[in-house]
Amino acid sequence: MAYQTAYLKAHYPSEYMAAVLNHAGSIDKITFFMEECKRMGIRVLGPDVNESLKGFAVNSRGEIRFGLGGLKGAGDVAVDSVINERKQNGPYKDIFDFIKRSVSRSVNKKSLESFAYSGAFDCFPQLHRAQYFNIPDGEKMSGLEKIIGYGQVTQNISTGTTNTLFGDLPSEMNIPTPKIAPCEEWTLTEKLGYEKDVTGMFMSGHPLDHFKFEMKYYGIMQLSDFNEVKESNTLMQSNAGKPFRIAGLVIDAQHRTTKTGRSFGILAFEDLTGKTELALFGEDYMKFQHYLDKGKNIMVNGFFKQGWKPDTYEFKVGSITLLETAKQSLTKSIEINLHPTAISGEFVEFISSNVRNNPGKTSLKFNVIEPRDNLKISMYTTDKGFTMNEDMAEFLLNNLDIEINVGLTA
Repeated sequence: MAYQTAYLKAHYPSEYMAAVLNHAGSIDKITFFMEECKRMGIRVLGPDVNESLKGFAVNSRGEIRFGLGGLKGAGDVAVDSVINERKQNGPYKDIFDFIKRSVSRSVNKKSLESFAYSGAFDCFPQLHRAQYFNIPDGEKMSGLEKIIGYGQVTQNISTGTTNTLFGDLPSEMNIPTPKIAPCEEWTLTEKLGYEKDVTGMFMSGHPLDHFKFEMKYYGIMQLSDFNEVKESNTLMQSNAGKPFRIAGLVIDAQHRTTKTGRSFGILAFEDLTGKTELALFGEDYMKFQHYLDKGKNIMVNGFFKQGWKPDTYEFKVGSITLLETAKQSLTKSIEINLHPTAISGEFVEFISSNVRNNPGKTSLKFNVIEPRDNLKISMYTTDKGFTMNEDMAEFLLNNLDIEINVGLTA
């Protein structure tokens, strides 16, 4: 069995991982295997009414599509109806073609809302997700309700003409499509929130994608590695007193009271590799309770210490801060190593402009290295520094010709 599965994973990686995802069971395991797909270079895409099957499946480009059957509120009958219609009569051309061919008792408003929230209609670029739910000023119907009404009228007329005594009447009259009002697109956070509501996970990205620089350079341990320590008494003992820094998106927060009337909290958060829970009691709860709020991005510093029972250990929270503040508060210095050929006019202009527009105390050092002649020239700020910012972080992350080291405050 091991040889067979290894062969399938090596020679049919997309098909193998799609099968694994279909039998993963829990959302946590699905998320874990989706990260494994990323590591293997396999794209896992969100649902699509023109490509998805009921479960995870491989498309013609070797990518894995999320199945329509995994959408909350869609309904099995509606999903089967959409897939069967597509197989029999070809892909849907646009949202109006889709609604004419699919709207029925089985494919109802709730099903269509699930498709729209999840991004299953993104294959129709004429509309973005927010337009389906936008109700313009002075109107009473959302874009999706107008689309549904159009589909129902079209089907009613089609049914009426086919049942008429006049057999030469056209089976489908030319009904004008409704105009869907433009509106602002949802922010990434809004889009991801709706996706998670209907799929159980983030499909288009992750809120922590905004913090790739911090997760890479600020000594933050992945939660999968942290949980490995947390779940082993031996590892906790060997790491007792050692500082740990973890970060993630708060996905659940509970404020509770003990039988003796003392308040405490349970904080659950996740990163791209897993999720963990921390309990806050006494003074820790009083100090950090305002961070127990779903949707916040937090960074936690702490250490493992001996518990109140013999031979047990627990994680002691030392501090909790918003992840958004990490760049400004923790960045002591930025050191950039680069080859002379990486220095361009655009490079110099961006760095000088960014430093000038963001004054602060973070020092900046350049090491220009010529490995062939073993030459190194260092240049660094003395009296003036800058404040680390989003634009600088994105620039450094996307510049593959440089290496950087981040010095952190104590």
